[in-house]
Amino acid sequence: MIIDLNLHGKSVVVIGGGNEAQKRINSLIKEKCNITVISEKVISQINKLAKSKKIQIKKQNIQDTKFIEEFKPDIIITTTNDRELNQKIINIGKKKKIITYSSDNPDESDFSNPAIIDFEKMIQIAIFTGGRSPAMSKKLKTKSEELFRKIITEKDISQIKIQKIARDVAKEKIPTPTERKACLRSIMTDNEIDQLIKDGQMKKAEKRAITIVRNWK
Repeated sequence: MIIDLNLHGKSVVVIGGGNEAQKRINSLIKEKCNITVISEKVISQINKLAKSKKIQIKKQNIQDTKFIEEFKPDIIITTTNDRELNQKIINIGKKKKIITYSSDNPDESDFSNPAIIDFEKMIQIAIFTGGRSPAMSKKLKTKSEELFRKIITEKDISQIKIQKIARDVAKEKIPTPTERKACLRSIMTDNEIDQLIKDGQMKKAEKRAITIVRNWK
């Protein structure tokens, strides 16, 4: 089952400071979670992220799982080359009901990392092989990305932005979920909004959407 976790404000510990750790950190930063990297050494890119205060670094050599008691993370991601240590972290994580992932053992991890096609952080399409072959996930992403970028347009991205604004207003103005859905669907099919988006007049399109919500009966 593919799910999109809400990690806002959650504590995530990444064990390791190399290229694999950096890949995981890059995917976490946009989630607005609290990231702590624990490693004796880290590559320059990770150091830069720490200097810009996007993450925290704890420089120490991990040899056991004592860090779990110290940091009490919601999620642990281990990227070390020590398979025995990685397995120990997975085992303790499961025992303590902490979501745990090991780069070298996706089969026993609590989740897998799909290859993501991203559209301005508004739309994400996941290519997922169930952890069986990350390499094939990446290959299929490369093969399909060009096609998806022809199907999903700037107009679609703009409509999502308008829907977000309208949805926030609708939560305050329209009492039932059924009516809110009907209202938001009408905004998606509104010809005037459609034309304003095509003309690049996003502010007017947003204003039109808000007017529809406020006048909804």
